[in-house]
Amino acid sequence: MTAPVTDPQAPSWEQDGVRLEVDGELAVVTLCQPKRRNAQSPALWRALAAAGRDLPGGVRVVLLRAEGVSFSAGLDRAMFTPEGIPGEPTFLQLAGASDQELDDAIASYQQAFTWWRRPDLVSIAAVQGHAVGAGFQLALGCDLRVVADDVQFAMKETSLGLVPDLAGTKPLTELVGYARALEICATGRWVGAEEAAAIGLANLAVPGAELDAAARDLAAALLAAPRNAVIETKALLQGASGRSFDEQRSAERAAQARRLRDLAGIGD
Repeated sequence: MTAPVTDPQAPSWEQDGVRLEVDGELAVVTLCQPKRRNAQSPALWRALAAAGRDLPGGVRVVLLRAEGVSFSAGLDRAMFTPEGIPGEPTFLQLAGASDQELDDAIASYQQAFTWWRRPDLVSIAAVQGHAVGAGFQLALGCDLRVVADDVQFAMKETSLGLVPDLAGTKPLTELVGYARALEICATGRWVGAEEAAAIGLANLAVPGAELDAAARDLAAALLAAPRNAVIETKALLQGASGRSFDEQRSAERAAQARRLRDLAGIGD
């Protein structure tokens, strides 16, 4: 697999902490403010959401990675100050907004965390060092997670009097179960690589020096399978928890009928 190349016509969000590179069917999204431990801000969230919208239609797998010692240390601390971040609403202003305005603001932030599970893509987060709060939820936004042996996940929102609101609570609960998800969120404790792999939070834990190669090997394995078969399989698995056993069997039959007809050249 060749190294990803940046599209010269693509917009640049690097000043906001995001870089997008595309190499055929693989896109690599990199958090690129290592000196700030990839702290997150509304500008970074807008850049992440835009990166999702700007993906070429041929992309099948998206790899999310980060430069530096930490995947993301969470929210930019300036967001917790009375002054906030220039040009962005402060927490105090958000608290004083109408219900609809506040809901719209949070919904706009969530867009950076939701597109990774699109049915036409498989996303992989390669996570090293600290993945705290918003960083944890960004990793949870992806379909799969490969972690370095130094990874430290933590959901610190509850410790700050807040709740995780960046679309992370559902995937966390689905991955580790309600009781463990509650314990992780309510205590804000650290979850290391060994535990993350043991409880299903991480698909694979590797030495830090091997993280990028392991994530790219997984991407290559996903790209080796026929695209439409992967899309149908992902849809089956994503919907399984909301279906009864018989409903899931019916969904399997319908999906297989589409695949067989497609392979026979008689599909729609």
